[in-house]
Amino acid sequence: QVQLVESGGGLVQPGGSLRLSCAASKIILSIYKVHWYRQAPGKQRELVAFITGIGSTNYADSVKGRFTISRDNAKNTVYLQMNNLKSEDTAVYYCNLFKSGIDYWGQGTQVTVSS
Repeated sequence: QVQLVESGGGLVQPGGSLRLSCAASKIILSIYKVHWYRQAPGKQRELVAFITGIGSTNYADSVKGRFTISRDNAKNTVYLQMNNLKSEDTAVYYCNLFKSGIDYWGQGTQVTVSS
């Protein structure tokens, strides 16, 4: 059974940084397009960033220049480095991939940006 496990969330002040991790089991992340999504209270889930199998990346306009997605193939983990965090980044962050007709999601990790 494919498993995605997010970690690294927490409470941070505006302007601070966090690094989220998405660790996978029973699947090799490096051959799939892996996404980070987030969902704030009362809002729809939105795509934050993704990284493809060949390492191409893409970001939502709201996080460009502040967030960086990367992958460590040896650790089979995808990261989301988040800098200069703002209150509007507060959300539950999920990693996701699509394989053989199935959407796989982690359990999410809460990020709260507040002073």
